[in-house]
Amino acid sequence: MQTSATADPTLRRARTAVVVAFVMAGVALAAFLARLPAAREDLGLNTAELGILLLCISVSSVASLPASGPVVTRLGPARSVLGGALSVAVGHALLAVGLATATVWLAGLGLAFVGLGTGVWDVAMNVEGADVEQRLGRSLMPRLHAAFSIGTVSGAGIGAATAALNIPLALQMAVIAVVSPVLVGIATRSFLAAPEVDDSDEPVVRFSVLDAWKEPRTILVGLMVLGFALTEGAANDWIAVALVDGHGAPQTIGAIAFGCFVAAMTVGRFFGGALLDRFGRVPVLRVTAVFALAGLLLVLWGGSVVLALVGALLWGIGASLGFPVGMSAAADDPVRAAARVSAVSSIGYVAFLAGPPLIGPLGQHVGILTSLLVVVAAVVLGGLTSGAAKPLSRG
Repeated sequence: MQTSATADPTLRRARTAVVVAFVMAGVALAAFLARLPAAREDLGLNTAELGILLLCISVSSVASLPASGPVVTRLGPARSVLGGALSVAVGHALLAVGLATATVWLAGLGLAFVGLGTGVWDVAMNVEGADVEQRLGRSLMPRLHAAFSIGTVSGAGIGAATAALNIPLALQMAVIAVVSPVLVGIATRSFLAAPEVDDSDEPVVRFSVLDAWKEPRTILVGLMVLGFALTEGAANDWIAVALVDGHGAPQTIGAIAFGCFVAAMTVGRFFGGALLDRFGRVPVLRVTAVFALAGLLLVLWGGSVVLALVGALLWGIGASLGFPVGMSAAADDPVRAAARVSAVSSIGYVAFLAGPPLIGPLGQHVGILTSLLVVVAAVVLGGLTSGAAKPLSRG
C-alpha cells in the first residue's frame, strides 16, 4: 500500500510542495532574525527597544493562531498558505521601507504583518502535511519540521552572506518579499485537494475552533505539545548560558552546546519517522521524553562540561518529535484537522515563545541551572500526556 501511494505522482508532487512550504517558512523568518544587529542599527534602537519591537512578531503570530483554523477550513490549505505568505511578504516590504527610512512604527507594523501571516501559514502547512502523511501511510511530519529547520539555517546563511557583502538589510528584505511568495505560490499549486465532507442524507456537522478547545483529547495533545515545546524553546534560549554561567565554560563551548542540541534535533526529526512507523507514536514519545530528561539532568548535574555536552545531544533528540507528532495527532481527522491544529498550535507556540523568557528572571534569583528545573516539569508533562497522541480509530 505504501509503495502504490508513494508512486502516485500527485502525492509525490504534494509531498515536495509541502516540503517547499516548510523550508520557505524557515527562510522567511530566519533571514531577518540573523541580521538583528543591522536592524537595531538602521532603526537607531538599543537592545531593550529591539526586544520590544520583536514582540510585534510574537504577539501577532500567537494572536492569529486561533483564527487560523476557520481560515484554513474555509479556504483550504493551499490558499491559506499562499495568503499567509503574501501577508509575510507585505510585512517584509513594510519592514524594508521602515529600515530604509529609519521609521520604527512602520517596521513594527511590518513585523505585525509577518506574525499574522506566519500563524496562518504554519497551521495551514501542518494541515496539508498531515493530509499527505495520512495518504502516504507513513510518518512524514518529523521530516517536514526538519525541513523548516533547514530553512532557518538557509535563511541564516542568506543573512550572513548579505551582511558579508555589505548589502543593506532593507534591500535583502525587499528581495525576499518578492521571491518568497512566488516560490510558495508555485508550490501550493501542487497541494492536495481539500478533504471533502461526505455527501449523504445526514446533515453536515460544523466543527469550529471553539469545539476543538472543548475536546479533552485535543487539550491533552496540546498539553503534550506544550511540554515538548517548552523543552525545545528553553534549550534554544538557555543551553549556551547554562554552560557558560552554570559550568564556567567559555562562550565557545556554550555555542558548541547549542550546536549539539540543534544538530540532535534535526537528526531526530529526519530519522524519527521510521521509529514512529515501527513502534507507534506513544512508545516513541515516551522514550524521547526519557532521553530529554536524561539529557537535561546531565546538563544540570553531570558535573563536567563533557557530560553537559552529551546531555545537550540527548536533550535535542528527546525534544525533537513532540511538536511534529502533536500536529499529526491533531490532524488525524482531516475534516476537523484545521480547527484542532489551530488549537494545539496555539498552546504549543505560547509555550515555545512565552515560556522560555520567563526562565530568565527566575535564573537571576536562583541561578540558571536551578531555574531549568522548570523544564524538568515540562518534560514530565510531555511524557505523561503522550498517550493522547494515539491515532484515532477509524470507524
